[in-house]
Amino acid sequence: MTVQRQNWFEGWRLFGLLTLTLIALCAGIAGLRADADGIRMVIRFTARTSLLFFCLAFSAAAIAHLKPNAWTRWQRRNRRYLGVSFAASHALHAIAIAAFAAVDPVGFAKATSLASYVFGGIGYTFIVAMTATSFDRSAAWLGPRAWRALHLVGGYYLLLQFTVSFGKRIPEMPLYALFLIPLALVFALRMIAMASRETPQTAEAG
Repeated sequence: MTVQRQNWFEGWRLFGLLTLTLIALCAGIAGLRADADGIRMVIRFTARTSLLFFCLAFSAAAIAHLKPNAWTRWQRRNRRYLGVSFAASHALHAIAIAAFAAVDPVGFAKATSLASYVFGGIGYTFIVAMTATSFDRSAAWLGPRAWRALHLVGGYYLLLQFTVSFGKRIPEMPLYALFLIPLALVFALRMIAMASRETPQTAEAG
């Protein structure tokens, strides 16, 4: 792969490529069925692409620490851009939800609850805040300690929300249990990486 080709899969170009691909795929899916069912297909699709980008971004530092290689270094180097790609995917998810509410208000009311508004709203608040501080100037303005706290708390909240959102569908659709596997792996990787960083300090203290 040439340097020019590599550049398309790095930084903001990577974000642009992923976002444009998502928009095209969502438009294609919606075009298959121009009704509420088509919109719900887009909702499910973007929920899954959001899960993918979230897991790649939130596991990047841990997996690069535990198993450094060309792929994990690329993942770590592009963690910011995978994170904003997750935000773009979830923005499309929100647009699809709003379209569903407009096209089929009765079905939308049946599919939602007060809890989904509250906890979903908190999740989107974290996404907006984390995205807004994914730029050098805004991150510098916030400061490294507050930035880390925001992205750490927000990341674990979103991990929990994904777990609950997919997990609650398992009784009706058991295959949804498969979506919990990457979430569990991300959590395990972060815990193992954290423990491995603390081990030398612990050994010295002993």
